[in-house]
Amino acid sequence: MATAAMAAAASSRAFLRPHRLLLLPHTHPLRRRFSATAAPVSTAASAGVVDVLRERGLVEATTSEALAAARPGELKVYCGFDPTAESLHLGNLLGLVALSWFRRCGHTAVALVGGATGRVGDPSGKSAERPELDVAAVEANSDAIKSLVAQILGRVPEPAHHSQPCKNEQPLVNSAAGSSAKMGSFVILDNYDWWKDITLLDFLKEVGRFARVGTMIAKESVKKRLASEDGMSYTEFTYQLLQGYDFLHMFKNMGVNVQIGGSDQWGNITAGTELIRKILQVEGAHGLTFPLLLKSDGTKFGKTEDGAIWLSSKMLSPYKFYQYFFAVPDIDVVRFMKILTFLSLDEIQELEVSMKKPGYVPNTVQKRLAEEVTRFVHGEEGLVEALKATEALRPGAQTQLDAQTIEGIADDVPSCSLAYDQVLKSPLVDLAVSTGLLASKSAVKRLIKQGGLYLNNIRIDSEDKLVEEGDIVDGKVLLLSAGKKNKMVVRIS
Repeated sequence: MATAAMAAAASSRAFLRPHRLLLLPHTHPLRRRFSATAAPVSTAASAGVVDVLRERGLVEATTSEALAAARPGELKVYCGFDPTAESLHLGNLLGLVALSWFRRCGHTAVALVGGATGRVGDPSGKSAERPELDVAAVEANSDAIKSLVAQILGRVPEPAHHSQPCKNEQPLVNSAAGSSAKMGSFVILDNYDWWKDITLLDFLKEVGRFARVGTMIAKESVKKRLASEDGMSYTEFTYQLLQGYDFLHMFKNMGVNVQIGGSDQWGNITAGTELIRKILQVEGAHGLTFPLLLKSDGTKFGKTEDGAIWLSSKMLSPYKFYQYFFAVPDIDVVRFMKILTFLSLDEIQELEVSMKKPGYVPNTVQKRLAEEVTRFVHGEEGLVEALKATEALRPGAQTQLDAQTIEGIADDVPSCSLAYDQVLKSPLVDLAVSTGLLASKSAVKRLIKQGGLYLNNIRIDSEDKLVEEGDIVDGKVLLLSAGKKNKMVVRIS
């Protein structure tokens, strides 16, 4: 028995020796930023990061309760993001929030962009195989997502009173240098950096022989797809091993010891912890999942008729992003406040109580939610842009409109272009119909009588109103509004 154990240990040590494919070169800069082995999880007094996540509704399951006992700095936590588009979407936001909480509690946050796995496609939660992207598209998407994640994770946390500090951790305070002494670091990696040199034969030899087909088939994501009409390709079937190997590679070479993801990633996460135990014959790899971002009716939060709610301002303006959260129903707003913001639970409770008091102004809590999430995703500048556009576009607002503000929301509302002589001295009733704001002149006249037609946020009281030179903002644009939501930007050429 002792001889067999010594042989197994020798085999494990042999696998851990430098390998031309499976280990990063010793000169790689990332080797200097991580320890060579995974840090053990302490069973001493809890630092509280998992407790904080659990209190806020951000924990679905963990592979071990020992994870909750980690001290600040002991965890290197990764979350993966496949580059299927130029931007992450609202469904990815929980991963960024969770990474930020680990970082706020002194741990290292690792965002892994799937430059390799993005070419395969994760079957989790999918009813059909992901369309194949060409190499140039994957690379462009990867670069865009790295930049986006760096902006979001790189922002300094709010002052101590604004967020909920972890137990046994000093409150986060902005220093003169713009960062917190207690703040953990963050790193962005791309799994193509190690996958590009691994051959199929190497993968089968080093990883495939440790994977049990029965276990792989038993994964929930695989069972659903196998039972579907289209079934599952071998390419998608291997995805859990690819993701599992990512965890193994980072655990062994960089000391990454925790993987987090949505509840649909449980099978992929445990595939990684199983590979680490079988191949490296060590403990210390952990997984944590958070619930999917759902509304109270069970439908996905972040899906609209116009498509996904993107996190990049290039694909969705901060104004429209802000408006999406401002429209969250009362039944969901407090829960979203807990899981998507860094406000303390005491402050959130105060906001919840205020909703039940006489004189509560509707959407006050939604406004706070929209502000907090927009600031996290788009920064202070993005929030200012969103608030400025929101106020300027409110019918009856006293804010002076300018062409830049109107153009800033032109992609988010219907717009059209008309020649200058088509607009000047034109009856506003006719213009409202020709631009498509309303269907008929009678509808326009009826709205005017009801006090609901606005030109550049100014209420129109007369059916005889003509467009004057001074009505054309900066000589470039007009903003027509039918009520609060129906708007039309008219560009003047």
